[in-house]
Order: sequence, then C-alpha cells, then structure tokens
Amino acid sequence: MRAGLLALTFIVCSAVSASAEWQIRPFFGVSFGGDTTLIDLADAAGSPNAVIGATGAWLGDNLGVEADFGFAPGFFQAGDQQLVRSNSVTMLTGNIILSVPRHRTRYTLGPYFVVGAGLLHAHIDDSFGLLPISSTLPAMDIGGGATGFLTERIGLNWEVRYFRSIGEGKLRGSSIGPQDPAEQLSFWRASMGLVIRY
Repeated sequence: MRAGLLALTFIVCSAVSASAEWQIRPFFGVSFGGDTTLIDLADAAGSPNAVIGATGAWLGDNLGVEADFGFAPGFFQAGDQQLVRSNSVTMLTGNIILSVPRHRTRYTLGPYFVVGAGLLHAHIDDSFGLLPISSTLPAMDIGGGATGFLTERIGLNWEVRYFRSIGEGKLRGSSIGPQDPAEQLSFWRASMGLVIRY
C-alpha cells in the first residue's frame, strides 16, 4: 500500500514538474443534496447552505495536486427555526487533478476532473444544550469543473464536488438510523471562485 502511494506521488510530481504552475482559488458556493445519520434537529442537511473556502493547487500540463478547504456555517440550520444555536461543517481534502492539457485551452475554458480524500468535521450545538455534536469523519470527494483566464494571471473557476464520509464511522450517541447507526455525512458543493496563478 505504501509503495503504491509513493509510486503514485512520484508519477504525479514528475508529470507536473516540467511545466508546473501554482494556483490559489478562493471561492464562494452552496452545499445541497445532503444526507446524514447525525442528529439533525432542523432536518437541514439537504437544504442549500452557503460555503466559503479556498483551494491551493500545483498544476502541470494535465496532471496536478491540490489541497481544498471549505467551511459551511449554518449547514444544520434551515429557515428561522431556533432549534440549533451554532453549527457548521468543515471540509479538508487532498486531491489529484486530471485536466485537458493547458496548451489546448489557452484561450477558452479548461475542464478538469478531481478526486481525493480527507476529513469532514461536523459541529452542532442545539439551543437546549442536550445533544451537542463534534465529530470528525474520514471522507472522499470527487467532482469536476472548468477554469477560464481573463488575463495572464487572473481567472474564474466553476466547480461541482461530491463529499461523502467513508468507513463505518463511530457511534457516540449522535447518530440515528434503523440500518446503520454509525455516523455518516454526504453532500454536494457547487462553487464559483477567483483564480490567481503564478
């Protein structure tokens, strides 16, 4: 397993080293289509909620690696319900990027595919203080997007990703479900952001 990961890392790094560039992509987006076994008093995991974050990427001509961070305050809160006092979901993943070669998309949108793994952290404080939740789950993400540049260094990015916790999770009295009581969380994230490359 370790040998395979080292080989994959070497291949990716070798592929991007010849013509690599750095990109920073701060973004704003929305989460939607969520599902969870965590105790969601407002039943809000599936509702649209705002997400902010940033991605840092090291890209070659068609392969790259990235670190993605996202924060969704109010993920477990819907409408004007007062059942939840404070809540959020935090996303942190490391990913591999496969894109159309840059020299073919110099003056148009450059599509790409991304897949990786990391952590999701769910935080919920209910208004009554009876069911606090603070859970960190291993997770995977998969998605795609497109980037277009307005100048040599500044561009725009559009993206959709799917996040899902993996493994059985841990049962801490914060998860419900007739078939699988272990903690699980999944959702989609659509975003638009600024791209700065150097």
